Amino acid sequence: MGKQPVRMRAVVYALSPFQQKIMSGLWKDLPGKITHKVSENWISVTLLLTPLVGTYTYVQNYQEKEKLEHRY
Repeated sequence: MGKQPVRMRAVVYALSPFQQKIMSGLWKDLPGKITHKVSENWISVTLLLTPLVGTYTYVQNYQEKEKLEHRY
C-alpha cells in the first residue's frame, strides 16, 4: 500500500501564427484604466502636476515680461 509513482506530462504552450493577441489586454479599455489609476491616486497626481504647471506658468510669464522689456 505504498505510493505509486505517477508520470507527469509536460505542458507545451504555443502561439498560433494566425492569431497572436499577446498584448491585446494592455490596450483594452485604456482610458478606463487611466481614469481608475488617477481616481485612486489623485493626491499623488495633484502633488506631481501642481509644481509642473506652476513652473511652466512662471516661465511663460517671465519670458513674456522679458520680451516686452526689450521691446524699445
